[in-house]
Amino acid sequence: MTATDTAATSAAPSKSKNKNRAANQAALQLICELYPQVFNRKNVRPLKIGIQEDLIADEKLAKNKIKRALASYVRSPHYFRSLQEGADRIDLSGESAGTVTASEAEHAKGQLKEANKRRQQNQQAQRAQAREDRISNKLEQLVTKHR
Repeated sequence: MTATDTAATSAAPSKSKNKNRAANQAALQLICELYPQVFNRKNVRPLKIGIQEDLIADEKLAKNKIKRALASYVRSPHYFRSLQEGADRIDLSGESAGTVTASEAEHAKGQLKEANKRRQQNQQAQRAQAREDRISNKLEQLVTKHR
């Protein structure tokens, strides 16, 4: 397998992942526009438990878009940081609908630690891959030059 084959093989999953990410971001943008008092990227607040059912019942968005948007929203580091013990959860009207428990806050801290760990591992892997690519390209240039 050549370097070109390897790049083509690894590009396919990346395209699919980017397509899903784009669809998720589009759904998130839509839900932010429809419910600005609830979904706000600059003022992220904990959501009511069961808000997905409320969104589905409201019928402003398709179920798949709701799921995409919620998944993107509640898995963001900003959302995890908002889950502080005792913080108010909000419903679709932006009103208080419960509070964040100690165990939920602790879980959010763990999720943030895991996300940071994954990000660091990805950065290390990218640096290692970039180094391998540079070495491979230099070797290929040397081989081509001496033919």
